Amino acid sequence: MFQVRIHGRGGQGAVTAAELLSVAAFVEGRHAQAFPSFGSERTGAPVMAFCRIDDRPIRVREPVTRPDALVIQDATLLHQVNVFEGLRPGGPVLVNSPRGAEDLGLETLTGPVLTVPATALALRHVGRPVPSAVLLGGLAALTGCVRVESLEAAIRGRFPGVLGTNNAAAAREAYDYVEVLCKERAHAEAD
Repeated sequence: MFQVRIHGRGGQGAVTAAELLSVAAFVEGRHAQAFPSFGSERTGAPVMAFCRIDDRPIRVREPVTRPDALVIQDATLLHQVNVFEGLRPGGPVLVNSPRGAEDLGLETLTGPVLTVPATALALRHVGRPVPSAVLLGGLAALTGCVRVESLEAAIRGRFPGVLGTNNAAAAREAYDYVEVLCKERAHAEAD
């Protein structure tokens, strides 16, 4: 079972991201569940959302405490919330930031840590600073948890018309961006 925890702030689409990821898994004929964890937070307050994907029915119903991967939608959370709590050793981390992992002080993590300028991509494609779909494209490239085509279908199904097309394009650009970063990292490690 693949488990991901998404950290964001109210209004950034963390809950929607978990739902879109689960729908992408359904498109592939897999089992998935997505759910949020928040109280009476308001826009801007820290929020978590969870997604599980498996080839078999998923019986567990509690929050993801030992995620296989993390998505951080707002880099300011790195210093406000223990976002790395429970992350499996070597688990990949994807952070919304135009700065590199070293600049964010994340070089001590054992797994791959990649940053994506998701807010900038969302603004360019969608006209709003909502990084959720963008980061899912990056997550798909980083982990292979779902195919990017399944993700695009889930996005278009959730957001009809131009909004769906633009969000899917943003997710695809992030997918391509992370795919290049992963290849560059593999080449650097081989040298």
